Amino acid sequence: MCRLFAITSNNPLSPMIAINALDVMKEGHDGSGVGLFLTDLGGDFEHFKGEPILSGIFSNEGIKSLDRYMIDLDFMVKYKMSFRPAKLPPAGTPKRDNYVIRVYEYPADWEGLSEEEIHFRLMTVQLQLRQMGEKDNSMLIFSFWPDVIMIKEVGDPLAVAAYLGLDRKELQARTILSQGRQNTNYAIDIYACHPFFIQGMATMTNGENTAFVPIREFLMSRNFPGYAGYQSDSEVFVHILHYMYKKLGLGIEMYKHIITPLKDDELDRHKEGQWLRGLKQSCRPLIIDGPNCVIGCLPDKTMFMVQDSKKLRPGVVGGRPGIFAFSSEMCGLDTAIPERDINLDFQPMKYETVLIRRERQEIEKWNQWDALPPRH
Repeated sequence: MCRLFAITSNNPLSPMIAINALDVMKEGHDGSGVGLFLTDLGGDFEHFKGEPILSGIFSNEGIKSLDRYMIDLDFMVKYKMSFRPAKLPPAGTPKRDNYVIRVYEYPADWEGLSEEEIHFRLMTVQLQLRQMGEKDNSMLIFSFWPDVIMIKEVGDPLAVAAYLGLDRKELQARTILSQGRQNTNYAIDIYACHPFFIQGMATMTNGENTAFVPIREFLMSRNFPGYAGYQSDSEVFVHILHYMYKKLGLGIEMYKHIITPLKDDELDRHKEGQWLRGLKQSCRPLIIDGPNCVIGCLPDKTMFMVQDSKKLRPGVVGGRPGIFAFSSEMCGLDTAIPERDINLDFQPMKYETVLIRRERQEIEKWNQWDALPPRH
């Protein structure tokens, strides 16, 4: 099993708080990869909230290709942070030329475009850069989005963090998702490191999704270019979330009704069973199978956790007003927020969605048996 840790705080935090939480859970991951998603940024990036940030790894030739491509599109660099470690990488981590985080200024001809069009173009740039890099492994692209940084690498989380120097004061965020990977069904691939990201949404998963192939085929048939990649069976979780939000116009309370819907006899007893039955039938190809704990972040910075329909993977949430965390194990919470009241920790069960809103004041719980929210 992988290990997951996510934290959201009113005050910016170093990603090392997440890395250290993963380290105390290291019996649950094998060093095959680490991934970080940072948003609601602090540090040096506090001043660039509306500007798109590119996160990736580049060879020296890849940097040259990136510069040519972005200049052709009229993107100008406003700020950059690069990691070029001089020492040898830790065991299991490949030697790379450049780890890059760059803030860009939008092209002049994007002024006046709708938010939807800007979001589509940003995604298109990310996909095109990734495709360029796949030809010769000169670029690995993780995100291109405002107020988002992603860092991924193969190797042990703590060793990779020390190698890259992730404890620098310039790199901080109020919301951090992190995964220590336990490779299961696929060859070790940096693109298989969680979290996964699309248009402001991110998810990471501890588990296996044996319904991966039909879900992937359904999503790819939607003719949306962002539904691509799939080096991991878990990437579909963020794409389902995106499809639910952007294509169906539904909120996070409906996520479990899509991936783990109530059984038919349960729908017979639900007050809105008829509508939910229609949703279940229309989204049947998106029903997951297998043990999964999913932690995610929404564009409005709400953080959430859901479980599979049998609650076969561990997950706990705890904290206090101003700071909360989700963790695969209690020891992760103890490391990050030792001063919390542990009697208020909560472990969501099979019907529940747990939410921490951006205000970070309380643990909000949503149950599939609750009345449905208003629908647009």
